[in-house]
Amino acid sequence: MLTQILVTLLVIAGAFAYLRSGRSSKVARSEKYIAADASPFFSRIVIYAMIAVSMLASASYWGWTWYDDNTVVEVTISSPIEAMSASYQVRKKDIEAQRITTVDGIQIRLSNQERVTVKAAENQ
Repeated sequence: MLTQILVTLLVIAGAFAYLRSGRSSKVARSEKYIAADASPFFSRIVIYAMIAVSMLASASYWGWTWYDDNTVVEVTISSPIEAMSASYQVRKKDIEAQRITTVDGIQIRLSNQERVTVKAAENQ
């Protein structure tokens, strides 16, 4: 997640540096007049629009990931050894391979024999 933010900021910084650098002075005078008629205003609008769309897409992805990670699901742990099962309310981000953390903050360690079933919580 941090990598995506850093890459996005790097792309934005590169785009601003490109826009600030301007054109090189090696262009002939006749080409300068032709380029002036082409209106760099339009190209700047396109570049700024692309930057805005990129930032909006990054923010949307980050927001959706945050929303999905904080979704509460119901986890049912079934133990074949003790022939019992228990259900817990857990956020998706708190489900790990060998441990889950409930909404109440209780940490539950899982063994290899236990079966874990995850389903959407009914009282959302």
